Amino acid sequence: MPVTTRLPIGVLALQGDVREHLVMLSELGVDAFAVRRPEELAACAGLVLPGGESTTMVRLARTFDLLEPLRERIADGLPAFGTCAGMILLADRIVDGVAGQETIGGLDITVRRNAFGRQVDSFEEDIHLHGLDEPVHAVFIRAPWVEAVGEGVEVLATVEAGPAAGKIVGVRQGPLMATSFHPEMGGGIRIHRLFVDLVAQHTSV
Repeated sequence: MPVTTRLPIGVLALQGDVREHLVMLSELGVDAFAVRRPEELAACAGLVLPGGESTTMVRLARTFDLLEPLRERIADGLPAFGTCAGMILLADRIVDGVAGQETIGGLDITVRRNAFGRQVDSFEEDIHLHGLDEPVHAVFIRAPWVEAVGEGVEVLATVEAGPAAGKIVGVRQGPLMATSFHPEMGGGIRIHRLFVDLVAQHTSV
């Protein structure tokens, strides 16, 4: 069922799977909108950073004078949910990034970019995610995985089968949450609901 208050939750709309996230958030009853400018970011109680190309997103964020405001709001405690490339953007450290690759940061994790391989190595798997009773259908497309987590990071999900079994693909630290996979493609809105609940919790503090 929808949330009881229309929380203003933005989706970073520089590149990537923007529309799909907006649809899912709207289904949950929040005030979902695209974020391309600092004034739109300022209106957010929470922010989704979608899948796409992380280096392109950072370059466009700088072009739109949005990179530093993003870093400041995340550092100030803005709840954020990064998926695939969004996980890379929220990570403090990257392995196998391009030369000079920047992030927004905030999550005390080390991610490996394109860890599962190229586009042809994309796959789908049902995994268990902490906080949900039933498995979720996870879609991995040129996805990262988490190589290491800091002391304050909770592991939410790991790969459960195949050669990558045990690799970390879902994390949470305070108001920040991230998955290696694309929940907007896997069907259902349960993971987005977890994020909306996280935003509501931190908005009411």
